[in-house]
Amino acid sequence: MTARPKIKVLLIDNHLLVLDGLKAVLESFDHIEVAGTAGLAQTGLDIGRDARPHVVLMDINMPKLNGIDAIELFRKELPEARIVMLSMHDSREYISSSVMRGAAGYILKDVSSDEIVSAIETVADGGTYFSSGVVDVLMERENGSDMHSLTPRERDILGLIGSGRSNKEMAEALGITPATAETHRKNLKRKLGIATTAGLIRYALDHGIGLKAG
Repeated sequence: MTARPKIKVLLIDNHLLVLDGLKAVLESFDHIEVAGTAGLAQTGLDIGRDARPHVVLMDINMPKLNGIDAIELFRKELPEARIVMLSMHDSREYISSSVMRGAAGYILKDVSSDEIVSAIETVADGGTYFSSGVVDVLMERENGSDMHSLTPRERDILGLIGSGRSNKEMAEALGITPATAETHRKNLKRKLGIATTAGLIRYALDHGIGLKAG
């Protein structure tokens, strides 16, 4: 029986301790080869052009070029490589954006080393892999339970955000202070698992949430 070729993995994370730890763990598996490590997405892309990895394991929050924006570059320059995002964030916005850009997997940094290896094996074989915490977040969105958790005031705030209103404008419309409006904005991001105001606007428009004029 012919032995399976080693899976070549490129690691990208701007935290040296994380890189060293991942490299040490993966190199303990005979069927995995660490093809290179990088602290920046662009550096990783440069390494990847020579190393031709099968799998790219990449963090999201990095300086200069974040991991999500880098996905499209990797898919263009290294179309044979499968990309798995490794992140501490279980935000729906990050997960959805990663998938839409073309990531084959998304795993959280608190998973076991065995699960990281399982993710690498799965995507290298052409599949997709999402850690259990990520699946829970995606299922919550499908079930619509996030909408049910919003208070009437939060729905009002969300509608105004969807209309592009600032904190000051929301405060004037609802008779609250700008600081209170900002607190509501932050609570909405937390409840809905959305990282940015742009994400809140898109969510509001997708769900038809808004206040009627007058």
